[in-house]
Amino acid sequence: MAGSREIRNKIKSVKNTQKITRAMEMVAASKMRKAQDRMKKARPYGEKIRNVAAHMSRANTEYRHPFLIERDTVKRIGIIVVTSDKGLCGGLNTNVLRKTLSQMRLWSNEGEEIEVCCIGNKGLGFMSRIGANITSQVVGLGDTPDIVRLIGAVKVVLDGYTYDKFDRVYIFYNRFINTMKQQPVMEQLLPLTDELIKSETGSDEKQKVSWDYIYEPEAKSVIDDIMVRYVEALIYQAVAENMASEQSARMVAMKAASDNAGNVIDELTLIYNKSRQAAITKELSEIVGGAAAV
Repeated sequence: MAGSREIRNKIKSVKNTQKITRAMEMVAASKMRKAQDRMKKARPYGEKIRNVAAHMSRANTEYRHPFLIERDTVKRIGIIVVTSDKGLCGGLNTNVLRKTLSQMRLWSNEGEEIEVCCIGNKGLGFMSRIGANITSQVVGLGDTPDIVRLIGAVKVVLDGYTYDKFDRVYIFYNRFINTMKQQPVMEQLLPLTDELIKSETGSDEKQKVSWDYIYEPEAKSVIDDIMVRYVEALIYQAVAENMASEQSARMVAMKAASDNAGNVIDELTLIYNKSRQAAITKELSEIVGGAAAV
């Protein structure tokens, strides 16, 4: 059995760790509320811009943006992986990276080439370790996503699709469900999918309607701007969802760590008391034995 001083040092060390995890839990709870508000405010705009883009893909115009054109064959794929910059958030990053790696293996088995854009330090480190072909990256976003910083790294992938370097573009991130649940998802970013069109336009009857618009000054410039806004909205929403998921997962993880630290302290206190009682009993036995010998 360990000595009393050693046990006291362990209890003190665990208590110090518990103070840190409790502080991190409170900080994460505060940041979680702000991240959730930011995510919820971004959702209406994202839904509307996706609605407009879905309608535009059905419009009868003389110009079709490259983002709306489905490729006949898929040989090259660009993916955007959204993770956190920091750890201590449970299995959040592990889940989305496991889903990404599984999908990458399926594509590799089919002979498709893959290039990766990493948003977040954890994803960048993982992709570097497995030897993935990283085309662009952005790290150190902080607690507030900045679309100006995001679009710089993502533009490499978007230009690759525009100039036929990629046949499809996917994005992987954690979707916020609630405080206790975050779901890793894969979404096709480019081209605009029929599933997205169906979900935005509604029933099959509505899909048969041919949408058309009056463009000013011209169709090309208007559609180009709309499609850029569409992609920016999707990426920003994915990062906002991932940040809300990160803070929620960190709060839950730190609460679990604090609770576990409390259990460890209770167990160590019990061991310390037993050790102290054993030492007292031993001293009393020696005193009684010495008195009896006299």
